[in-house]
Amino acid sequence: MSLSKNTLWNIAGNAVPLAIGAVTIPLLIHRLGIERFGILTLLWTIIGYFSLFDFGIGRAITQQVASHIAEKRHENIPSTIKAGLEFTILTGLLGTVVLLLAAHPLSYRGLSISPELHREVFISLIIAAIGIPFATFSSGQRGALEGYENFQASNLARMFLGISIFLFPFIAFVLHGPSLVFITLWLVGARIISCLLLAWLVGRLPSGKFWRAEITPGTRKRLFSFGAWMAVTNLVSPLLVNADRFVVSYLMGAAVVAYYTVPLEFLVRLLILPGALGASLLPKLTRDNTSDARMAEKTFWTSVKIVAVVMSVLCVLVSISAYPLMKVFISEDFARQSWLLCVILSGGILANSVAYIPYTALHAMGYAKPTGVLHMVELFFYLPVLFFLVNSFGLTGAAIAWTARTTCDALALFVLYQRKRMRYVLS
Repeated sequence: MSLSKNTLWNIAGNAVPLAIGAVTIPLLIHRLGIERFGILTLLWTIIGYFSLFDFGIGRAITQQVASHIAEKRHENIPSTIKAGLEFTILTGLLGTVVLLLAAHPLSYRGLSISPELHREVFISLIIAAIGIPFATFSSGQRGALEGYENFQASNLARMFLGISIFLFPFIAFVLHGPSLVFITLWLVGARIISCLLLAWLVGRLPSGKFWRAEITPGTRKRLFSFGAWMAVTNLVSPLLVNADRFVVSYLMGAAVVAYYTVPLEFLVRLLILPGALGASLLPKLTRDNTSDARMAEKTFWTSVKIVAVVMSVLCVLVSISAYPLMKVFISEDFARQSWLLCVILSGGILANSVAYIPYTALHAMGYAKPTGVLHMVELFFYLPVLFFLVNSFGLTGAAIAWTARTTCDALALFVLYQRKRMRYVLS
């Protein structure tokens, strides 16, 4: 399947859930109230973060499967998939243990929520922990599908999960009232169903019954050498992306988090374009780096130009329409509190969009360490700056910190790409 078709499937996998979210989020805000909805956004974040406990193996499976196909070593693919998926089960169980241990301090002290919600949030986090192994296993299965460039199947499962993340909380509210416990149960149920769907789709791949394959020597080492640094990125990057909302909750209270997270959640959904293109690029650039280095370089810069132009237009349109849209769909007070945040965060979204391309290109060349080191360095500088700006300027300070970080990240990734590209070509 072509790069453009793969990208369109990736866009659909994210855009369809966004359309559902555009309808259900305003309804949830009105029915749950600002504080409960703010906590729901934190639950979404926590569940999404712990799904990254696959320690980079999902992306490593994609890179390795695509490499085996390019080099016509198809006999190594079942072993690669089996080794990777076994690891995602173990890391998912580790994630469950971590969240179980963190549930009490988070719910009773860490999130600055109203006392009457402490127990409800605590139980919700316990339930969320159960879904982590299903999330990590799903990540590995998507990696196998995308290594074969089977983005149609991968995105059918992604669409179901994305739709359910927005739709199931509303169904839970209708059936059970404003209970975060039942909402979390429905969200975990969605994870389980999505995992089963992916298992059926992976079972139809040419790799056949990979569970019966013997893991060949060196397979785990190749996966883990790539995945270890991807794990650093997967653990640190969500902290960089989501730390702002937790710092806002800690310093200003959960009641105001929604004013910040609602515009950010919708803006982040604009990343479906660069994210879709980046996911399609990984197996393609991996193959082209093996067979046609010039084509790989041409594809890289064409992708950068497309993302930069399209996302610039989208970010300008969002900045202009932020106030009237929030006023109509949520409330005038909400629009007044959030429109400037939306404008500032749009700049960060543009920088983050363009950064997807060098980030993916580095991984296609097998360089996961540079991105891992970069994100650790960013976290070291970002957190104190974030605390200072939120403490000094409130929600506006959080938006400025987030945008400044994504801009620095994008510049650094382009520098890293140019350096590693020269080394890769010469080798």
